[in-house]
Amino acid sequence: MGTIERLKKVLITCRVDLDLINGLSKLGFECTVNEQPDRQWAIEAVKDCSGIVTSTKLEIDREIIDAGARLEWIGRMGSGMEIVDVEYAAAKGIGCYSSPEGNRNAVGEHALGMLLSLVRHIHTSYVEMQQGIWKRDANRGIELEGRTLGIIGFGNAGSAFAKKLAGFDLNILAYDKYRPENICGNVVCCPSLERIFEEAEIISFHVPLQKDTMHYFNREFCDAMKRPFILINTSRGPVLDTEVVLQGLQTGKIIGLCMDVFEEEPPFAAGYGAMLGEIIKFPNVVVTPHIAGYTHEAIVKMSRVLLKKISEQMK
Repeated sequence: MGTIERLKKVLITCRVDLDLINGLSKLGFECTVNEQPDRQWAIEAVKDCSGIVTSTKLEIDREIIDAGARLEWIGRMGSGMEIVDVEYAAAKGIGCYSSPEGNRNAVGEHALGMLLSLVRHIHTSYVEMQQGIWKRDANRGIELEGRTLGIIGFGNAGSAFAKKLAGFDLNILAYDKYRPENICGNVVCCPSLERIFEEAEIISFHVPLQKDTMHYFNREFCDAMKRPFILINTSRGPVLDTEVVLQGLQTGKIIGLCMDVFEEEPPFAAGYGAMLGEIIKFPNVVVTPHIAGYTHEAIVKMSRVLLKKISEQMK
């Protein structure tokens, strides 16, 4: 029996910490690591694997699940299970585990950093200083104190963002259809979006990508906002309708944009890339290349979270 356990294999298709590899080895798994997997290679490699660890680089769909006839579990580095056909995996008795606890702090910090860079003109004035341009009045920023911020999705990342904002004396409203209760002392959890539409000056999205969150931010959402507002998205790109975002910037309804995720990644292909090019021309825009939850520390934390969940399911 011990020999069979030692022969169990795990395919790791993304960057992980050595703690995960070493921990899986102690559990009797042999790990194969390929951080840049070709899809066809993965289909062949998974055939004799008991587990697979993935990120956004490799979608685990029915084809890969069927190829992995011995699969017992699928691990996701990070949050958001849209890259795994969880329902199909569950039907085959395959456990699916994500690790949003591991990168929630990183996402919260990044969202706050983008917001501060935007409202205090940190990035734009830095670029001007590099060019020998000295502008004080034009770069006069606004303070967060006393403003109202709405968080859409109050799970791991949303609550972490609220925690980071606690010392800024903001009014924080949150809406989460799965967690309607107030679980954070400085946050008012709303039973619907109505109060957020009425009062919020800043909106931050922290929802998973699923059917009911695709283009969650659309024309109706934008029009429902009673005030011009700042928009932040560190969740998934398709949560925002990018065309509506561009229109909102053009009309002045959106007075600032912080965006770390995009409907297409990398976002430079014809069509979408042209639209993004128009967006980033606005001085009141801060964009980053999907790095909010991708810190050095987050890799370690996510690896440890996954290892713990996998270990527990083997007991």
